[in-house]
Amino acid sequence: MRLSGITAESLVDGPGLRYVIFTQGCRHQCPQCHNPESWDMSAGKEFTVKQIIRMIKKQIKLLIDVKIQGVTFSGGEPFLQAGELAEVALAAHQIGWDVVAYSGYTFEEITDLARTDDGVFALVNECDILIDGRYIHEMRNIGLTFCGSSNQRVIDMEKTRKKNKIVLWKNN
Repeated sequence: MRLSGITAESLVDGPGLRYVIFTQGCRHQCPQCHNPESWDMSAGKEFTVKQIIRMIKKQIKLLIDVKIQGVTFSGGEPFLQAGELAEVALAAHQIGWDVVAYSGYTFEEITDLARTDDGVFALVNECDILIDGRYIHEMRNIGLTFCGSSNQRVIDMEKTRKKNKIVLWKNN
């Protein structure tokens, strides 16, 4: 998979302390995007799923007294590399981490893509929280939790799957 970067410790990309994987490549190219360097599909650096999982496990060993809550997939657009990220998400769940994914696609668009793309289906089903929707600068709101613009939603995916309708995440 092609990545634009990794942040080993973040407090702003989902609940708790997070390991953040920034994917490379984005077709949305939202004006005033926070990560425009991640748009170019051929930039960044190549990694295998095994390399990413090894890096996560190494980070766990380095942070003996610090508890990472989970992994966050940001971008670029993570759902362009969904199959590989689904494997990383599964490994994260196996070590007790939760999974957050940011996407410029809406939940409804992801659901449509998942009908014909097994990777998208697998990734959306591994997500605990999905932050969906394109960044719209005219709707910018710095007071939102984990979102940049008010059209974006923080979706509790476990509750959404159970109720078969979108349930927004609430910080307990």
